Amino acid sequence: MRHDGAVDGDQVMMLREVLAATGWLGRTREFGRALRGSARTPGGLLLVGTPAADPWHLAAHLDDESRLNSLPGLAPVLVRWSPPPDAPAHLRVGLERLEAARRGETLFVVAEDEAPVPLLERVDDARRTGATILALDGGDRELGGLAHESLTVPPDQALLSFDGAQHLVSAAAAEPAAGRRPGLRHRLARLLETVSGPVVD
Repeated sequence: MRHDGAVDGDQVMMLREVLAATGWLGRTREFGRALRGSARTPGGLLLVGTPAADPWHLAAHLDDESRLNSLPGLAPVLVRWSPPPDAPAHLRVGLERLEAARRGETLFVVAEDEAPVPLLERVDDARRTGATILALDGGDRELGGLAHESLTVPPDQALLSFDGAQHLVSAAAAEPAAGRRPGLRHRLARLLETVSGPVVD
């Protein structure tokens, strides 16, 4: 689930320029930081969509940001509604994983359309067991009401698309905390990876 980082980076820069005079940059950055703050345990970030839309794109972005910025907790476990039994292990994680969610884990729900009742029930159960709930949605009040942190991107506004919001959130989640800058070794490793691919220690 890897993307062309240079292309995605250019898209994020363009989005930030276009949205500089709006409140969207602040909202997506705040949500991204909440995601980074909650996703600290490797394997503890569960990413799930709706039956009609697995969040493949966002999963790939977060996986890239995790790898490029040495943030293992940001690499998501993609939870799918109907994973094929012959899919690779990391692509056949089903909804039963949500039932095993526990305190210290984060359940990130991505639902541009209304979340179905079975998903809402599983989100509610995960919250009751102590998992942190984050939601990126298109205006679903029930889902937003279950989330500890949510970002709503209404379909009737033209400034930011739902896909664009995912780009900005994943980039913001990888940003260092305010006042901190990446170390020289990290910056060199990222530069080398951009040019020649992953660097293996």
